[in-house]
Amino acid sequence: MPRRTTLTLDDDIAAKLDQEAKRAGETFRATVNRLIRRGLHPVQGAAPRKKLRIRARDLGLRPGIDLDHVQDLLDRIDGPARR
Repeated sequence: MPRRTTLTLDDDIAAKLDQEAKRAGETFRATVNRLIRRGLHPVQGAAPRKKLRIRARDLGLRPGIDLDHVQDLLDRIDGPARR
């Protein structure tokens, strides 16, 4: 049996729910219930995600670039007028 309750929604959420109800051609109540159900139950049959593997590589430095002198490097990139 349906349970009646009061729910206070933020304006942006209420507007999105109104838009979704119009798009789906259903009542506001049906839209809220459908979306809450979707949020409470994980999607069945979803494929497990593969682990993302990132392999680090040494990209090296260009000849003549010295990271110990950052100001000189910035002058070479942006020009002396950057200061």
